[in-house]
Amino acid sequence: MIQSYNFICGVANLWRFDKSILSQFDFLSIILIIPLVIMSNWLIGEAVPALAEKQIAYVGVAFIAFIAIFFLPIRRMSWLIPFIYWGNILLLLAVEFFGHSRLGAQRWIDIPFINATIQPSEFVKPALILMLAYLIKRNPPPIGGYKLKDFLKLSLYILLPFVLIAKEPDLGTALVLLLIGYGVLFFVGIYWKIVATIAVSILLISPLAYKYGLHDYQKTRITDFLGAKPSYHVQQSIIAIGSGGWSGKDKENATQTQMKFLPIATSDFIFAFVVERTGFLGALGLILIYVMLILHLLSLAIFNKDYFIKVVTVSISFMIFIYMGVNISMTIGYAPVVGVPLPMFSYGGSSFLNFIILFAIMQNLITFRYKDLYDKSGTKSFV
Repeated sequence: MIQSYNFICGVANLWRFDKSILSQFDFLSIILIIPLVIMSNWLIGEAVPALAEKQIAYVGVAFIAFIAIFFLPIRRMSWLIPFIYWGNILLLLAVEFFGHSRLGAQRWIDIPFINATIQPSEFVKPALILMLAYLIKRNPPPIGGYKLKDFLKLSLYILLPFVLIAKEPDLGTALVLLLIGYGVLFFVGIYWKIVATIAVSILLISPLAYKYGLHDYQKTRITDFLGAKPSYHVQQSIIAIGSGGWSGKDKENATQTQMKFLPIATSDFIFAFVVERTGFLGALGLILIYVMLILHLLSLAIFNKDYFIKVVTVSISFMIFIYMGVNISMTIGYAPVVGVPLPMFSYGGSSFLNFIILFAIMQNLITFRYKDLYDKSGTKSFV
């Protein structure tokens, strides 16, 4: 009788905990991601059906990764974060000495026996975000923001992967890391004199960085952007966007994509493909989804006192904003052409998987943030 009573109480407690998962889980971010995935796969399938099949496989792998990471005891395993960060730094150093070169860039490491390669710079993004969350959680900013000593310490963790990735060269990824890292620091709080010093330093150093720090092809991209006539890629992209009109064109009439005038239509210039097929209304809808997702993530960061959640959510929002802003700007000729995908939309597995992993970490931190209350009451917890 007593055993039956304990079993019933245990089931009741577990049910209460399950309901708490549903109440804390951030469904809105998932709802906003789903149309991005569906629309992306539809367009990729129109352009190159074989790539659409691969993209579905990437989505499947990302879904499995999301489930696996969501149920990990991330807070209990936070002591592993420094090892993950420094492991990624070692991989970047391995690229320097053992890396595989393609098109003049040394960014990949060959995996023996399976004829495959990995790009360590992609794994550094979640590793850096987790490391910053770990450090800021352990040492929150005082009133008035971080002073010079703490700022320099945190800067070391940002600048180290930036330098290693920029040296590959992969300036686009390196700058994204730099902007995310310092964006997080500015968001959580830095002493105002440090902010002023950084602003003045950027103004003074920028001309020297352009002259001595950039490769010739990078300077060419900037001069093409500043010149009166855009590059061939951008010209074709603008033609595709302009031809889309108010509501877009049928598949057969989307000549820029179907006749292969639009380069890299499934990845870097997929936004131009979107506008050619769905017009101004489709582009507006896509941008509104991104804006709602960014604002939602910012609201989670602003109104949350847990620095772990705050840093992860604001990092994802900055990352989406930077990727979206740069990608769309370059397709309409308002930014130099760089290899930055449209987040969770462009074809490719690495970038999509990175975003889904970050969302899984965020959902875990949000959903199980009150786990200690359940543990104290004797309820079975998954983390």
